[in-house]
Amino acid sequence: MGSQVRTSAVGAAGGQAGPDGRPGSPGRIRSVGLALLLAVATALVACDSLGDQTGAADPGAASSAGSAGSSARGAAGSALALLATLPVRVEDNSPKYQRDEFGTAWSDVDHNGCDTRNDILHRDMRSTTVRRSDGCTVLTGELTDPYTTRIIRFDRSRNASAVQIDHVVPLADAWRTGALDWTDAQRLQFANDPENLLAVDGPTNQRKSDHDAAEWLPPSPGEQCPYIARQVGLKSRYHLWVVAAEAQAMRTVLQKCPAQPALGTTAAR
Repeated sequence: MGSQVRTSAVGAAGGQAGPDGRPGSPGRIRSVGLALLLAVATALVACDSLGDQTGAADPGAASSAGSAGSSARGAAGSALALLATLPVRVEDNSPKYQRDEFGTAWSDVDHNGCDTRNDILHRDMRSTTVRRSDGCTVLTGELTDPYTTRIIRFDRSRNASAVQIDHVVPLADAWRTGALDWTDAQRLQFANDPENLLAVDGPTNQRKSDHDAAEWLPPSPGEQCPYIARQVGLKSRYHLWVVAAEAQAMRTVLQKCPAQPALGTTAAR
């Protein structure tokens, strides 16, 4: 009786007992061991798979964060990307800005017989009428103001200043950020560059004055992106710099429209 108990104990310790009550053979023991190892390996593989699935969310999140970072920097060719290439420096206003440093106001630089002001009025307004004696001076027209989106019915005889021509990059701002080192010819060209000129609502233009982007933006939120995109393009083309506050204000606007292309990067024809 005691012998059977010991045999059962050995069988339990060494492996499954055979039909005769003796411990299982070494081959069977090895089979059981292999089966246990296989079960453990399977469990480990399952854990690894779960780990992979859990980790898969992280690369996705990283990719999204990367995309967000790319969006914050702007796509190639965007105004936001171009902004990052502009030098950031302090302004230089010595000697102080004087309007006549940029030549006679509204010169006929393209020699088409019309001064720059009337060229821009012709370009930006609809249904214009002109003075018969010169075929150039705009007398009436209708403008959709690019800063407020208001419709302005212009009548020179009643209020010639109701529509004014704005320098998108103000001449004083250009002077303080590099133009003071230009030649007279370069400043005259900049002051009459059609890419830097827009026909706009007169009172709004007066409020803008010579302020940069940190100090003034178009009142209509939908017009701020193209406005800043044009400033960035012009500053890049003319190798002007930006001051730190101006750069931050530009960035804040353009991050709302990261695909907005830069404007004014090529000379008008």
